[in-house]
Order: sequence, then C-alpha cells, then structure tokens
Amino acid sequence: MADIVLSTLNARYIHSAFGLRYLIANMGDLQAQTEILEFTINQRPTEIVEQILAQQPRIIGFGVYIWNVSEISAVVAILKQIAPDLIIVLGGPEVSHPPDLPAMSAWADYIITGPGEQQFRALCQQLLDGLAPEARLINGQNPALDTLQLPYDFYSDTDIRQRIVYVEASRGCPFKCEFCLSSLDQTAKAFPLPAFLQAMDRLFQAGTRHFKFIDRTFNLKVDTSVAIMEFFLQRLTPDLYLHFEVIPDHLPERLQQAIAKFPAGTLQFEIGIQSFDPEVQQRISRKQDNHKSAENLRWLRQHSQAHIHADLIVGLPGDTLEGFGRSFDHLYSLGPQEIQVGILKRLRGAPINRHNEAYQLRYDPNPPYTVLATRDMDFATLQRLNRFARFWDLIGNSGRFPNSLPLMLADQPFARFLQISDAIYALTDSTWQISLKRLFELLLVVMTETLLIPRSTAIATLESDFSRSREKSKPAFLLDTANNQKTTGLANKRQRQILAT
Repeated sequence: MADIVLSTLNARYIHSAFGLRYLIANMGDLQAQTEILEFTINQRPTEIVEQILAQQPRIIGFGVYIWNVSEISAVVAILKQIAPDLIIVLGGPEVSHPPDLPAMSAWADYIITGPGEQQFRALCQQLLDGLAPEARLINGQNPALDTLQLPYDFYSDTDIRQRIVYVEASRGCPFKCEFCLSSLDQTAKAFPLPAFLQAMDRLFQAGTRHFKFIDRTFNLKVDTSVAIMEFFLQRLTPDLYLHFEVIPDHLPERLQQAIAKFPAGTLQFEIGIQSFDPEVQQRISRKQDNHKSAENLRWLRQHSQAHIHADLIVGLPGDTLEGFGRSFDHLYSLGPQEIQVGILKRLRGAPINRHNEAYQLRYDPNPPYTVLATRDMDFATLQRLNRFARFWDLIGNSGRFPNSLPLMLADQPFARFLQISDAIYALTDSTWQISLKRLFELLLVVMTETLLIPRSTAIATLESDFSRSREKSKPAFLLDTANNQKTTGLANKRQRQILAT
C-alpha cells in the first residue's frame, strides 16, 4: 500500500522511467509512503487502473509524454469514473506549456509544469496535511543540481538485468534549435562530477553494463567528457555499452584520444545533423559548422570503432524533397552505420511553431503530432518520405545488406532508395509485417525490374547477404540454384506471383 503512486506508461518494457526515479529520490520523508508503478502503452487501461487502485493511493502522479498521452488519457478517464476522490497530478513535457495542453488536462486536479522534483514533493505534503493549494497549475523550478538527490539507487536488480538504464551528467542545452524543447533552456549545467561518478560506480558494481546518457550535449565540456570516458575505460568489460548524444562539430583532440581507446561494440554516438542546408539551419536557429561536422564524422569512421547513429529530420520549414535528398546524400557519403530519418513532430512549446503559418506546417492532431504537409512538401510527398524512413530502417539501418545496399544505391543514394521504397510499397501496399524472407524476395524484383541490375548479379549479392543471417526459411530464388540464372520475363513473372501470395 502507498499513499502516493508515481506512474507512467513506457513505450516498451525495456524502457525505464527516469523521471519517476528522480521524483521518488527527492521525496524526503515521504519516500516511504511512495511507490513507483510502471506500465507500457500496450497494456489495457482497465488492468492498469486495477493495479494502481490495489495500492489504495491518495495521490497519483503521471508522467505525460508525446508517446503516451493518449493511453494515459484513457487511464485517467477511468480513474475519474471509479475513484473520483483520488487526487491526480500530471507532469511532463505534454503538460508543461499552458495554454497548449491536451484535453485530458481538464481531468487533472493539479498540473506541474517543467521540472518537478521539488514542487511535487511540496504539493504532496500539502495535500496529505489537508492544505490543498487553490491553483491547479504549479510552475516547476529548475533546481540547483547539487541540491538534488540522484536517482540511481532506485534502479532495481530487475531494471539492471532487463531494462535500459538512463543516466545524465548534465541538464539543459546552450543551443537554440527550434524543433527541440531543449532550446528553451538557458544553458547546460553539469552535476557535481565526483558524486555522479560515485553513483556510476555503484551502478557498475550492481551489474549495469548498458549506460544510456541522455545529456543533450555530452561533448560540450571536454574536461567532463574525458573524465567520464576515462572512468569507463578503467572498467572495460566485453559487455560494456555506452550511448552518448554528441555535438557534430565539436571533437577536440583530447576527446578524440579518449574515444580511440574504446574497443568495437562499446561506444554508440547519436549525432544530430538534422539538415546540411544552411538556409534551413538558419531558419530554425541551428548553429552548425557543416564542414567541421563532416570532418568529425570522417574521423570517427576512420580512427575510432564507435557506432555512429546520425539523425536527419524530414519536414523542416522551407526544406524541399530535393533539399532533403542532398542532405541525405551528403550524410550517407560520410559513412555512419545508421541514418535515422525522423519526421518532424509538433512538440508543445517548441519555438519552431512560430513558422506554422508562414511555411504552412500542418500536423496530425493526434499524437505523436507528425507533420502531414508543408508549403514545400505536400501530403503525398511526406507520405512517400514516411515510407522511405520505414524501409530505410529495414534495409539501410538493419546491417543485413552490406553487399546489396551499395549496389542498389550506386552514386545516387537518395534518388535510388526513393525508387526502391516506392517500388516495394507498390508491390506490398504495406510498410509493416514484412518477413525477412519476403524482403529478400521483394528486393530481387526491385533490383532487377526497377533498378535494372542484372538478375545474376542481384541474386549473387542477395545470396551473400542472406547467408549472414540466421534465417532458416530461404527466399524462393535461392531454393533452386539452376533457376537462379534465368533472366527471362517468365522468371520475373513467377517471382511476382510468389510475392502476391
């Protein structure tokens, strides 16, 4: 039983609610009366409500995000029906920018906007003492980081074994990229390093080997970045895995030296490029040295064993299909192992919303509020690019096609993969539930009929890639090697018939 329940709905079980752990860590003498209950967005609302009410709470706080606002809305609606006396407190990015609030906010007793570690604890104390505040909206305050209790002791053994462990060495961001809520921050502030590293050591000693840093600018202050990397270099194990978000145009020599010491499979860098178009960058207040960014990406690929996950955004104000294609081609030429093609989303409170009318940015009114059309990309174009992003994940980012992908893309990566994407969709009318076997079969048709690659060449590269997989069910074209050499239209017709079944 708990007087106070902290809850949210994670996108997947493997995720853990970092914010809830901060809240409970800073509950002071109310900590013993507080319980965390995490769920996933795939669970039934009635089952979630049942588990919450089993704790007989007086107060429940929900963390509301773009990925769970619909599902939490359903849970809160049920709670209000069957437990009207339960005090519901909402916090998180989706409810932090009044008056731009989701409809479910009307059901909340209280809403805490912004950081809430101190305000939530104070509110709970008032409510338990019978001194309910009159104002529903409570402004969260950015606390001095050295006054916060760190949350890492609230990762359980199960979390460490089965979930992603999120950590942060700093908060905030000094940059003003308008598509990002971090642009609202005044600057980046670091947690006291000795206490942070002591907490990391406790996590490591408890068995944590996968550390996902959520700092927006991990490499902003080189002294801190190097100290953290040296800390982990002293604790290298075969299963250690570190994820960092880094600024693309800031990679000083001292940091390069530290990065170069890590073995393969240990470092992943998430590098936000977003666009290489200087006019788009200026329009969204993104300061990025494109030449230096490209130089750093080349260095990472040539002199380190870090895995590079680089991001581009589709639908930025003023960007065109051709302009996005140029950014994609440039980024592809730099060789990151993954290119994440993300579609612009309307984040509540993000400064990019000032461009909505001038650039006719039209968003889906339903979460996650994906852009549907812009002045320069109509709905049909953005639908094509949505499919492009999905098929790129299946083919380009999967690592399953090291031999076939270069052959398919040749010297026009974006244009040719857009052809591939369009052709696969024309054959399947779907971007989901495509098995690996069927994907190979589809690619043979696209390579031979759309890209006009000789059938024997296409089969040879696809067979080489398929042999690397653990898939036991072979594509049809690999079942009879004698027929693999046929280049007749009849062979292609049979292949299309197989795909249609």
